Amino acid sequence: MDKSAVSRFPVPELESLPKDILQRILKVQEKAGFIPNIFLSLAHRPDEFRAFFAYHDALMERDSGLSKGEREMIVVATSGLNQCIYCVVAHGAVLRIREKNPLLADQLATNYRKADLSDRQRNMLNFAVKVSQSAHEINECDFDLLKNQGFSDDDIWDIGAIAGLFALSNRLANMAGIRPNDEFYLMGRSNIEPIQN
Repeated sequence: MDKSAVSRFPVPELESLPKDILQRILKVQEKAGFIPNIFLSLAHRPDEFRAFFAYHDALMERDSGLSKGEREMIVVATSGLNQCIYCVVAHGAVLRIREKNPLLADQLATNYRKADLSDRQRNMLNFAVKVSQSAHEINECDFDLLKNQGFSDDDIWDIGAIAGLFALSNRLANMAGIRPNDEFYLMGRSNIEPIQN
């Protein structure tokens, strides 16, 4: 695979895309200033593109007891464990912006257990990681712990569903070799000058 390629699979020309997919991609480009490679990579399979982003939006954009930043925490922590460079880099950028914290995404991607989190967030991530890595071990104690932290049944579903969707996303991105856009690496980081020797 060419190291500069967006994906191992063909990336269609924008003009060749169905109108609804093209409109979605152009809207994202207008907002972000570039087209995230995941959009280009999935566009060669229009039905799957639509299904993936419909579920993504249903989970990541809805009103719930989870903040948008907490949703991104789930994505970054589980994607780090699944060794998905695309999702760690792309969602790490979104997390830095949503939380206005240039440190948190790197902490979560490396070892969420040592990140600067509240007890509520740590328990949320423990559950998300269990869904992502060993869902067959989930039991009532896991639910009780989250309920004691103030999470509703809907919130718990959201935690698990986000972890599940991004387990799928991580595997697809790794299989397809989807490369993170260079722009993501610097988004939401501070402008502190490095230490001079």
